[in-house]
Amino acid sequence: MNLPKIPLGKGVEWIENWLTTYFGPVFDIIHAVIGGMVSGIDAALNFLPAMVLTLLIAALAYWIGKWRMALFAVVGLLLIDNLGLWGPSMQSLALVLTASLLAVVIGVPLGVLCAQSRTFQNIATPILDFMQTMPAFVYLLPAVSFFSLGVVPGVIASIIFAIPPTIRLTNLGIRQVSPELVEAADAFGSTAGQKLFKLQLPIALPTIMAGINQTIMLSLSMVVISSMIGAQGVGAYVYRAVSQAKTGAGFEAGIAIVIIAILLDRLTQKLFKSKPQE
Repeated sequence: MNLPKIPLGKGVEWIENWLTTYFGPVFDIIHAVIGGMVSGIDAALNFLPAMVLTLLIAALAYWIGKWRMALFAVVGLLLIDNLGLWGPSMQSLALVLTASLLAVVIGVPLGVLCAQSRTFQNIATPILDFMQTMPAFVYLLPAVSFFSLGVVPGVIASIIFAIPPTIRLTNLGIRQVSPELVEAADAFGSTAGQKLFKLQLPIALPTIMAGINQTIMLSLSMVVISSMIGAQGVGAYVYRAVSQAKTGAGFEAGIAIVIIAILLDRLTQKLFKSKPQE
């Protein structure tokens, strides 16, 4: 059968042009806000000398994960500085922290809505499936159209790619709260807000934190992909090394990303485990 092709691509491009034409000022505001956040975090990370920030992070690691974590932080961060990748690493960390923070701010309330409304969950589930299965490179195209080149479209693409675990696990954690506890709260006359903030969210916190941890890791995995559209940082070093076939430079940049990933992963995991649930 020789059926005519469905103009799906043209439809998507029409929607993209329509949004660009009528919502340009909105995208400009979003661009300014996200760009300001990344610049602010980057400036804060580079405000102190590398050695001082390393010692502060090591102290935090010792408080959260004891001496092994602190030792790894010192050795890992000093290695990054020794390789001459401190500045680019802080740029990438600023991008990851901005994307993760916005993903959590947006994702947790959406997860709560999914838990409170089965209709909203049924609508959100296929959208989240789409977001998680669509290749991350595809997100770069509309992000570049709406926000031009640079770090901002990288943050937007990272949020879209990384936000589903936070929404899914917030929803799951709240739904796993014992119905008997919810009934007891109802019996004592708790309002919906009291049930949510004093019962459901505290009990669901381990599951929510697992989702946030996954979101941070997924945001970090977008560092190299974001460099393809102009986002600076250590990901750009990896991309440049691949395009120029420089194995050694690519390995050094890759080691820096691995150290940051391990630090973020262990710190976010142990941060919650060190606080026993009441």
